[in-house]
Amino acid sequence: MSIAGDPHKLRFGGDCEGVLYLPRETAPAGAVVVLHERYGLVQHTLALAQRLAQDGYVALAPDLFSRWKGDAEALRSGKARVVLPDAEVAAVIDAALDFAKAHPRVASGRLVLMGVCQSGRYPIVVGSRRRDLAACVVFYGGSQPRDWQVTELQPTPMPDMMRSLQAPALFVYGERDHTISLEDVRRVRDALESGRRSYRMKVFPGMPHGWLNDTMPGRYRAKEAKEAWVVLIRFLADVFSGTWPGENQVRWEFESATSADYDFSKNMRLE
Repeated sequence: MSIAGDPHKLRFGGDCEGVLYLPRETAPAGAVVVLHERYGLVQHTLALAQRLAQDGYVALAPDLFSRWKGDAEALRSGKARVVLPDAEVAAVIDAALDFAKAHPRVASGRLVLMGVCQSGRYPIVVGSRRRDLAACVVFYGGSQPRDWQVTELQPTPMPDMMRSLQAPALFVYGERDHTISLEDVRRVRDALESGRRSYRMKVFPGMPHGWLNDTMPGRYRAKEAKEAWVVLIRFLADVFSGTWPGENQVRWEFESATSADYDFSKNMRLE
């Protein structure tokens, strides 16, 4: 008998792969497409998707590198880093979203895109043009200086995409992130507000980059990871209830607790 959070490997969009997790209840539920970090579709991402299913959501974790033919082991170990064109990654995400949207267990109008670390830019890339997303979620990503660079791989300026987001967004950061400074966080906030986009944003004090990842002991912070999960689930509940941001309203919620002597140059990469 299938239980909440059982993994179902599948293919969608022709040649894309992913893992689907279904909640215990069979009534139509909200769906979250969970994007993986730079390491590919590894255990951490699958654990996030499984936990979402256990909390009552349909969760799909697509392999964004399904069409990439490089060294998968070097990718998983962190020795290799793959940066693909936004359009190429967005095509895989679109296929995943379309699959989830059409799934009989997914409730109409309750489709969410969530990115983590390197994939944090893609809820912004995709969310700036799709009108069928109920919300976008970004955990410590999409805000690094490289994300603001206009290149052949990422031709659309990040501020333009943020100002064009079609759905409310949640951004979660850590004060001690070695890749995202508080100045970077403010830049995201300013772009969203200049476009009058609704957002909820929280900076966790003392947290390094990747503190949700329990497969990396140097980064993982159990207590704060639980607190961040509560922030996520509450945000989803608020959005799906229709009370946030509210009809014909733009809402800005920013919460940050940081050290008085904050110095980004002292933030260190942890493993």
